[in-house]
Amino acid sequence: MRTPFSLLAERWHPSATMVRRAAFAALVMSVVIVVTGGAVRLTGSGLGCKTWPTCTGDSITPTPAMGLHGIIEFTNRTLTDVLCAAVGWAILAARCATPWRRSLTRLGWWQFWVVMSNAVLGGITVLVKLNPYVVACHMLSALALVWVALVTWERAKEGDGPARPLVTGPVRQLSHVLVAATGALVVAGTLVTGAGHHPGDSSDVPRVPISYDRLAQLHTDLACVTVGLSLAVIFVLAAVKAPPAARARARELFVVLMAQGVLGFVQYFTDAPELLVGLHMLGASLTWIAVLRVPLALRTRDAEKAEAAPLPAQAPQGAAV
Repeated sequence: MRTPFSLLAERWHPSATMVRRAAFAALVMSVVIVVTGGAVRLTGSGLGCKTWPTCTGDSITPTPAMGLHGIIEFTNRTLTDVLCAAVGWAILAARCATPWRRSLTRLGWWQFWVVMSNAVLGGITVLVKLNPYVVACHMLSALALVWVALVTWERAKEGDGPARPLVTGPVRQLSHVLVAATGALVVAGTLVTGAGHHPGDSSDVPRVPISYDRLAQLHTDLACVTVGLSLAVIFVLAAVKAPPAARARARELFVVLMAQGVLGFVQYFTDAPELLVGLHMLGASLTWIAVLRVPLALRTRDAEKAEAAPLPAQAPQGAAV
C-alpha cells in the first residue's frame, strides 16, 4: 500500500551522512529540552502557565499579566515543536534512505512517542502543581528520550546486521552494571531536587518529605560507587585489550563523572545557585550519554547481507539457447 512516506521515498534519497546528521540533531534537541526544562524550574516559572494544554483557561499563549514567568514556561512548551521537527527529520531521513533502514525508522518513531508521552506528563506536572515525584518522572522521561536518541545516532553509524560482541560476556555485564549504577545515581539526583532549594514556583509547592542533606549524602554515595565502577571498567577493558574506541569511551565517562562530581560539591556548599544547578542538569544528560556509549562500543553491527539471487537454470547440453 502506498503511503505519503513511500511516495516521498520515491523522490528523496538522503545520503547516509544526512541520516546521521538528522539523528544527531534529534539527540542534541533531546539534551536542549532537558536544560530548558531545568531553566523553567530554576527561574520559578514552573507554573508560569497555570494550566495545560493552554496557558490560561482562555488563552493558548501567555498574557501580559503573567509576566516573564509565563513567557519562560510557554517558550519551553514551544521548544517541544522544535524537538518534534528534529525527530521528524530523523524519521523521514531513515525512511527515505536507500536502502530503507527499518531499524532506524522504528527508533525514530520510538522517539516521537516518548516526546508525546513526556509532553502529556509535563501537562500533568502543571495540573498537580509541581508535585516533586511527577517532576522527577518528567525528568526521567526526558532522559529516556536522550537514551533512544543516542541509540538511533549510534545505529545510524552502523549496519543492520546482528550485533557481534567484541569482548566476553562478563565484561559486557560489567558495563551493564555501570549503566544501572548511573541510572540509580540519576534517580537519586531527581529526589535531591525534589527536596532541594528550587521547587519551581514561589507558591507553596509540595516537597519530598525526606531530609535534603540525607538525600544529598545518598546521591554522593551512589556517585562514589559509579566512579569506582567506571575505574574498574577502564582497567578491565585495558586488561582484555578491548577495542581502542571502547577504552576511549570509558575514559571519557570517567572525566565527565569527575567534572560532574566537582560541580555537585561546589553546588552543595554554595547553597545551590541557579547557574550551577543548571550546569549540573546539563552534566547529568552528558553523563547519561557517556555511560550508555560504553556498552554500545562493546559490540558492532556489520552491514546486513543481501540474499543472493538464484542462479539462472542452465540449459541442457545441445539444447538451443
